[in-house]
Amino acid sequence: MAQYIAPYASWFVFGGVVEPMVQCIAPYAATLRGLFFGGWGFVILVTDGRCAVPNYRRLWYPGGTYFFTVNLLERKGNDLLVRHIDLLRIAVREVKVTHPFVIHAWVVLPDHLHCIIELPQGDVDFAMRWRRIKAIFSKSLPKGETLSATRVKRGERGIWQRRFWEHLIRDEDDYAMHMNYVHINPVKHGLVSKVADWPHSTFHGLVEQGVYAADWAGE
Repeated sequence: MAQYIAPYASWFVFGGVVEPMVQCIAPYAATLRGLFFGGWGFVILVTDGRCAVPNYRRLWYPGGTYFFTVNLLERKGNDLLVRHIDLLRIAVREVKVTHPFVIHAWVVLPDHLHCIIELPQGDVDFAMRWRRIKAIFSKSLPKGETLSATRVKRGERGIWQRRFWEHLIRDEDDYAMHMNYVHINPVKHGLVSKVADWPHSTFHGLVEQGVYAADWAGE
C-alpha cells in the first residue's frame, strides 16, 4: 500500500472529526514546532483503493508560492463568507486582473479561508493583494457591523481581521502538506464528512485535472 505524509493541526486533531476518515488516516509520531499556530502534527494516508495518493507533479516549482489563512473579525456563528461567496469571488477576480497571481488551492469556510497562491517572478507584494480583496469585498456589503473606536477613527469596516497568516512554501513536500490541509479543512471543522461534499473549494477542479481522486479522504 502506498503512503504519504499529510498535515493536520495537532491541537485540533481534525476538530475531533476522525471517525469518518478512519480508512485513510492514522496518527504519525512527530509534532513539529513553529510552523504556525503552535505546531503541526502529521498523519499517514494509506491507499487501499479508496484513498488514492494525490498527484502533485508539475504543480509546484521553486518561487513565490505562499499558503495563507485569512479570518473574519467576528468568527463565532458567522457565515458571512459562504453567505456572500459570489461577492468574494468577484473581489478575488478583480484583484487577479490588476495584480495577477495563480491560485493553486482555495477553500472558503463560513468565517475564514485558506489558500495557496503563486505570485509572478520578482513580485512579493501579497499584502497589497489581500488589502484589495478585503476592501472590495467589504465595500460590497451593507454597513451595520459593530465598529470599535479605533476602526471608526481609521475609517475601517469591521469585517476582516487586520492580520493574516502567511507561510512561504519551501519544497514539494511542504506544498503537498499544505495542499492537503487546505482541502481537508471543511472536514476538520465538521462541516462535511467528505471533502467532495464541500462546494467552496478548488478540490473539485483538481479532481477534474487528475490531481485528487474524487473520493480522496472520503468515508
